[in-house]
Amino acid sequence: MSEVAAERVGSFRVLLTVQVKPGLEAEFEKVWAEGSKEVTSQSANLGHSLARSAREESVYYVTSDWTDKESFLAFESSPGHVAHREKLHPYRTGGALAMMHLVGVA
Repeated sequence: MSEVAAERVGSFRVLLTVQVKPGLEAEFEKVWAEGSKEVTSQSANLGHSLARSAREESVYYVTSDWTDKESFLAFESSPGHVAHREKLHPYRTGGALAMMHLVGVA
C-alpha cells in the first residue's frame, strides 16, 4: 500500500448516485464541474470526482472523500453547497446517497 493510500484509511467517503434527465447529461457535467471548486476548496476534502455509468444511461456517480464524517456533514449544510446543489437540481430525476468509512485501500 502506498503512503498516500495508507493515509486515506479511516477517512470518510460519500457516494452519490445521480439519475440525470435524458438529453441533459452534457449540461449536468458542465454545471457539476463549475461547482466542484466549492468542494475541493474545503480543507477537509481529500478528493472529489464524477463518473458516468458504463451500464445505465444518464446515471452518474459522485465520489467525495473527507477527513471525517463531521466535516462532510458541516459542508453539506453550508450555504455554498446548498447553492451548488440547487443549481444541479433541474438536471436530476432521482438519486441516492451512501456514506461510509474507508477501512482498506490497496
